[in-house]
Amino acid sequence: MKKEEKDNLLALNIEGKIEYSKNILKEAIKRFGPENFAVAWTGGKDSTTLVWLLKNVCSQLSIPMPNCMFIDEGDVFGEISDIVQRLKKEWNLNVTIVKNTDIASKAKELGDIIHINNLNQRNKQELININFTEDSFPFEPESYVGNHLMKTVPMKMFIEENGIKALATAIRWDEQDARKEETYFSERSNPNHTRVHPILHFRERDIWETIHKYKIPYCKLYELGYRSL
Repeated sequence: MKKEEKDNLLALNIEGKIEYSKNILKEAIKRFGPENFAVAWTGGKDSTTLVWLLKNVCSQLSIPMPNCMFIDEGDVFGEISDIVQRLKKEWNLNVTIVKNTDIASKAKELGDIIHINNLNQRNKQELININFTEDSFPFEPESYVGNHLMKTVPMKMFIEENGIKALATAIRWDEQDARKEETYFSERSNPNHTRVHPILHFRERDIWETIHKYKIPYCKLYELGYRSL
């Protein structure tokens, strides 16, 4: 995308940004069909705003809401679980909770040592794929190894097992340098699918403005000083 076009999107007012995001979602649904489309939901402010946008689009199109995928990485805040369960009921959402149960069954608490020889073949192969050669690792979902096994792997399995052709995520251009070149539709492999990024043009302050303007529920941890969940 050309810099001028990106700058124009970033300069849109909230209503303009919401409308553009809805058009991206409509295009994704048209391309892939709601039955082959899913949205990644973390319970955080960005992904909850994305779910709200998708819910509105589906209402406009009179189609079923696609599946919401929630990853249980083994160390989920209770407040996150609360908002997910609350909105699942209030918004009548179909939520699939995915978890790498093989890894989770080997650790009772954070820091427990997991031995590679005790893992199933899928997880052993995933460690080979990321060039991990140690005999063991501590259970830490936010570490490089833990993030891959507890977040990326269950997400990949969800895509494979459900025949998902497109997955929407709530990343933004302003989050970090690595995301500045992301596009609204991004082809991915292993497994093959398209990543859809409908709110790239939102800034953090836009998310909060949208939340407060349209009274979108959010996790109470933000009121305790958390900026990102």
